[in-house]
Amino acid sequence: MPVYVNDKPVELGSERWNCIQAAQRAGVFIPHYCWHEALSVVASCRMCLVEIGEWKDGKVVMQPKVVPGCQTPVRDGMVIVTGEYERRDPSWPALPYDSAYLQGGPPGSRAKKAQADTLEGLLLNHPLDCPVCDKAGECLLQDYSFRYGRSTSRMVDAKNTPPNKPYISSKITLFTDRCIMCTRCVRFLREISGTAELCVTRRGHHEEIDIFPGRPLENKLAGNVVDLCPVGALGSKDFLYKQRVWYLQSRESVCCRCSTGCSIYVDCNKDIVYRLRPRYNPEVNGHFMCDEGRYGYHFNQSAERIRRACLIRRAGEGIEGSNGRSWLQWPVLLSYLRREWQNLAHSHARVAAVLSPFLTVEEAFLLATALRSLAPQVQLTMGPVPLIGEDDAYPKDVHGRAMEPAKFIIRAEKCPNRVGVAAVLRHFTGRVTPFSEVVEQEWDALWFAGGYPDAAVIDAALPVEWSPPPLLVVQDLFNSRLAQAARYLLPATTSFEKEGTYINHAGVAQTFRRAVRPPLEGRSELQLAHDLLGRTGLVQADQVRREAAQAIPALAHLGMAEQTPYGLRVELPTV
Repeated sequence: MPVYVNDKPVELGSERWNCIQAAQRAGVFIPHYCWHEALSVVASCRMCLVEIGEWKDGKVVMQPKVVPGCQTPVRDGMVIVTGEYERRDPSWPALPYDSAYLQGGPPGSRAKKAQADTLEGLLLNHPLDCPVCDKAGECLLQDYSFRYGRSTSRMVDAKNTPPNKPYISSKITLFTDRCIMCTRCVRFLREISGTAELCVTRRGHHEEIDIFPGRPLENKLAGNVVDLCPVGALGSKDFLYKQRVWYLQSRESVCCRCSTGCSIYVDCNKDIVYRLRPRYNPEVNGHFMCDEGRYGYHFNQSAERIRRACLIRRAGEGIEGSNGRSWLQWPVLLSYLRREWQNLAHSHARVAAVLSPFLTVEEAFLLATALRSLAPQVQLTMGPVPLIGEDDAYPKDVHGRAMEPAKFIIRAEKCPNRVGVAAVLRHFTGRVTPFSEVVEQEWDALWFAGGYPDAAVIDAALPVEWSPPPLLVVQDLFNSRLAQAARYLLPATTSFEKEGTYINHAGVAQTFRRAVRPPLEGRSELQLAHDLLGRTGLVQADQVRREAAQAIPALAHLGMAEQTPYGLRVELPTV
């Protein structure tokens, strides 16, 4: 028997839902503050109050009091009436409510009044900080007050104004007077991170969130409490007072800081990235992301980035006694590169190309295709794979022990697409050659396609006495020992500045779009490979994705990845 939400029948099957979730299935939104799908239920905010009833003798008999929708499980035949009953879909006929219920007012009037009363209570001591609050524009208290609250306040007494607490964390500040005590942050730190730094102190209208003495909010998932906070009580010091959210454009992307490949939103304005937020993906990261990924975007705006393509001339090549750089336009550079690599093919020179695990699948495939077309003997290999520490699984209990099953893992492998690049290398060479084998050999020419956010990864992978080949082409973000030895030095693009596909450690392929434009002289590895092949115009990542899917049997379904909201799982070797 279906469940009825504002007279609309909904079939829920065998799944266990509460009233909020059942209403979502029916296309009806029930406002809430404290409830979150990934956290325990406390029913403390009282914003989700609804009216419920059941069928009896052909009539709908409603309970006399409203109940919290987050804490009330649905059952077959239940009738749920929300405070927005008057906005219900008129195509569904009204149910036969019993007369005693209708005498107390139209359906939904009790829930509507209860929600307005709840909002009035929450606003009693809430400051009018909207003009200066970072949460303005995405604040649930602000939104619900406009939609469900009253237009006037009856408060005449002085508001309770507890002091702010910027000391709770090096990355997060607490505006105590804005807090509505939903306790989402407290429950997250107890149930997900297992660190429990925040607690509820005092009682009544003096109740506050605070840290335990000597235990600041410092853990690998701490930034998630800012996302969870429905109001402006918890603020990120990294984003504080930098931008109004209505100026930001949110782009769906994939985090590049480890092989989990969290689904994220990139919030940007005028080609500047201002913050990253987790994007819900049940196949990858659930609702959350780690702080390493959240705050690991600043390299995108770094002044130390390589921004122009150049030919580095040695002593005796026009600038005697020193190294000099000739800045080149891309058409000139491409002609030089084609000529030099074609000469290598004719001379049967020993040539290698290094494909970074920060490249997209499309970039790795098209660049390998282009280099093979210019020099068929080129040996393709994997770039350095950064490994730091050990995998860290969540959720954890309050003793810091990982709980089963793990829902979110911070990987020790600090790159997003090793699995995808390995699939491309196996297609072209039959194996994945590690970078350590390449640097131990002597080559006539080496092409290095990088995109590493940290040049120290490359420096650590090079032997101390490493000698560069006569022709070294490096396309990367920052100067490293490799870049300093390059003959041709090309600017690379970050994951925020290009589009493509990453395949994470579990084989989930996720596509993403460009969020910001690269620096003036920046050109993605995909566009460079497109130009090297002699193709005209701007490259289309989806077209290259289809080419890769047709050419590589292991990636045969990759062309469908863009059509799936949570990515596409592909069966690939993970070693």
